[in-house]
Amino acid sequence: VAYDRVALEQFLGKAVKISKDAPVVVSKFETGAKEVEIDAVALNGKLVIYAIAEHIENAGVHSGDATIVLPPQKLYMETIRRIKVITKQIAKELNISGPFNIQFLAKSNRVMVIECNLRCSRSFPFSSKVTGYNFIEIATEAMMAKTVGKTSTRGKKLLTNREYRTLDLDHVGVKAPQFSFPRLKGADPVLGVEMASTGEVACFGEDLYEALLKSMISVGFALPKKGVLFSVGGMEAKLDILSAAGKFEKMGFKIFGTEGTADFLNKNGILAKKLHKISTEKSPNLLEGMTGGDFDLIVNIPRNYSRSAVTDGYLIRRKSVDLNIPLITNVQIAKIIAEALHRYGLEDLKVIDRDGYF
Repeated sequence: VAYDRVALEQFLGKAVKISKDAPVVVSKFETGAKEVEIDAVALNGKLVIYAIAEHIENAGVHSGDATIVLPPQKLYMETIRRIKVITKQIAKELNISGPFNIQFLAKSNRVMVIECNLRCSRSFPFSSKVTGYNFIEIATEAMMAKTVGKTSTRGKKLLTNREYRTLDLDHVGVKAPQFSFPRLKGADPVLGVEMASTGEVACFGEDLYEALLKSMISVGFALPKKGVLFSVGGMEAKLDILSAAGKFEKMGFKIFGTEGTADFLNKNGILAKKLHKISTEKSPNLLEGMTGGDFDLIVNIPRNYSRSAVTDGYLIRRKSVDLNIPLITNVQIAKIIAEALHRYGLEDLKVIDRDGYF
């Protein structure tokens, strides 16, 4: 991602060195936009069933690395309506028979299509489990009806069912990504446009926050008990993270921060102990805090998605992985986890089998 002209020229210079013949594809990168996706099945261009899911992270995090919520909890009804209208238009125009997935950007009451894939997406099993409808079975019946012209009795019911309820559910499903950064020496554990996850776990809850905590625990996230370190780049992100830091403080967590972040938190009424960066030789510093176990959660928000340089942020993130300290690198995730921990403790999370939610 090129954030300025200098970075753009650097990237294009590398591209020319790799190949003078191959073209460079340039896409506009939207900041501050929400990403939404739809899994659907159509027959002869008509929509049969769909499931809309929202990403917790803003657009710019690869869909394979994103934390996904189904049904959507924070989308405006007008946004949902526009997504349905656009999906029907695309299905009709392409005369789709079978499964497809569309990814959308939603920003300032505007809905834009990122891409449409005429295939099952990795979220098809998630959509099926959470809604209770087997999207793959319905997609198979649609493809058979199109290619062979025949459907089973059950297939006819699946393809003509007008009672599919996929938005108005009494439960929420959250799919969290699983990473393997401890096994990848030197890898930067930050979310970006390139996919880095090696798996995912989906969990159910009565609301977004219960489902989120269950799914995070399932991928190895240990709930913090004593302290949180904040290291946030850029004023916009610092302002955005303020409410989460305040919630952690009210819950009794001790708050720590790197130089700039600690100063910002203290100026805004949140008592934060200042720790110097690893690259300095001053004390107290981050490495001492990490090895001493002063905090059991690190919130490190990089200024941008660049992975090209060894920065203080990279050293914090890599050390957190090597020392097995839970790490959050996304503002939206930090905010929602703070709210979830405010509402739920480990003992409050209900263990119910999947059928119990239907």
